[in-house]
Amino acid sequence: MKYKRILLKLSGEALMGSRQYGIDPERLSEYAQDIKQIIEKDVEVAIVIGGGNIFRGVAGASNGMDRVQGDHMGMLATVINGLALQSALENEGVPTRLQTAIKINEVAEPFIRRKAMRHLEKGRVVIFGGGTGNPYFTTDSAAVLRAIEIEADVILKGTRVDGIYNADPEKDKAAIKFDQITFDDVIRKGLKVMDTTAFTLSQENRLPIIVFDMNKRGNLMKVMRGEKIGTEVNF
Repeated sequence: MKYKRILLKLSGEALMGSRQYGIDPERLSEYAQDIKQIIEKDVEVAIVIGGGNIFRGVAGASNGMDRVQGDHMGMLATVINGLALQSALENEGVPTRLQTAIKINEVAEPFIRRKAMRHLEKGRVVIFGGGTGNPYFTTDSAAVLRAIEIEADVILKGTRVDGIYNADPEKDKAAIKFDQITFDDVIRKGLKVMDTTAFTLSQENRLPIIVFDMNKRGNLMKVMRGEKIGTEVNF
């Protein structure tokens, strides 16, 4: 395997499958099976998952809701998704721990860096819920922050698209895909990989990002083997 310890970033929307909202059990099961394959190869896996399939703080704020309140609701949505993914992984026989940035002791451990790293060393998947625990920060920022804290080798951003393009491939059929691109080029071209805070934090800490299509079975394993899947953002 090319990487020993990874941070997998999943969007909440990806869990919807073909649904309009909520969680598609079939899609969840597919993710769990793909993650199990790389766990069996002794890869240490941490996961940050979004909450957009349930609630978005920004959307709530645009409808007149207090932004801080809305963001806290979004954090709770990521915990719901984390619990769902934990259940799916454990159904596949993968030991999993859910840690949250906001204390919900009845359902998850609080985030403790040393404890998270110990879980990873023991072969457990660690899911980080609750974002960073602060409003105004996205789950992209949480993913980069946690990846740096646990000393991950790479951030794998699993999306519905098979990489980074110069335009939205779902809207523009002539969009050109990049197999590899530097952090500086992403900024210069104004490409949307992650939000600016997360992207800058990743760049400053020299943490590469690979954007790939998580919805295609087997892609996660291909990325781990070093195959040219998706787009790699490096230096």
